[in-house]
Amino acid sequence: MIRPFARFASVAALVALSLSAMAAAAQQQVPAAQEPAGTAPSSPAPTAAPVFPKPDPTNFTAAVPTKEAVNSFLQTTWGFDTNRMWQVQAILKTPVEGISKVIVLIGDKAGKQKPSALQFFALADGKHIVAGDDIVPFGEHPFAEFRAMLQQRADGPYKGSASKDLEIVEFADFQCPHCKDAQANMEKLAVDFPKARIVFQNYPLVRIHPAALQAAEYGACVTKVGGSNAFFTFASAVFESQDGLTSADGTTLTLNSAVTKAGLDPAKVADCAKSPATNAQIEASVKLAQDVNITSTPTLVINGRQVSATGPYETIKQIVAYQAKLDGVN
Repeated sequence: MIRPFARFASVAALVALSLSAMAAAAQQQVPAAQEPAGTAPSSPAPTAAPVFPKPDPTNFTAAVPTKEAVNSFLQTTWGFDTNRMWQVQAILKTPVEGISKVIVLIGDKAGKQKPSALQFFALADGKHIVAGDDIVPFGEHPFAEFRAMLQQRADGPYKGSASKDLEIVEFADFQCPHCKDAQANMEKLAVDFPKARIVFQNYPLVRIHPAALQAAEYGACVTKVGGSNAFFTFASAVFESQDGLTSADGTTLTLNSAVTKAGLDPAKVADCAKSPATNAQIEASVKLAQDVNITSTPTLVINGRQVSATGPYETIKQIVAYQAKLDGVN
């Protein structure tokens, strides 16, 4: 019987960044889950790289996925972090035919973090895993499906290259304070990756941000009338005056002011924003966010890989460069 480390890493450590290096803020439709009451405090972090116990061959009872397939997936997911280390400790059959339980031990070479264990269930299709409450793409190229979907359907205003070889899609909400904070990172990405296509995709979280939909509709119309350059001038002005989006009159004043700064006619943009076609455009953008499993704003999707937009910039930059390398983008 395998005895993994007592503490299990969160699913976010698998599907996004190394959260040990990036505790990113994000705006969600529902409150984040809290730690259970009475949870014991973590032990002091070790000061040397962990030595994982040798895997027991009897804990590899499932034929699929293979250890090689799991390692390939983890290398794709975690390989940007050269300090991370892991070991596949078990791939076990379950009572359900075709579903295997995988246990991976995780540590860091510098020994600054307490070792942990991650478990997930690999599904019979070989393309997905269940980790925590999420179904996550799996395989040697886990981000390929979402990358193709975004290349086809992400139609927001963009900076940089017309090519979609390296596409960074930002899903954001104009009334989200974390989205405002993320704009500094977005500006740096545009400078450091001039060959990237950086797309702004509206994802208004209307349950918690009543003005977000109207702001998104104005933004879509600014793009329609004035193009991408006008949109980013508008977006910058809205984020700078975000506090004005707290009342109906304040929202109208804030949006009209931002339209004027973009060099456009507020009355013309306002008429466009009221049209069914504009509303349908925003609904399509929201549907795209849902289809690629975006659950919070601001989220970046880098050639299909999700990353929080509010984390340390150097970590985000490292991931963009790593994903570009994986995808053969020069």
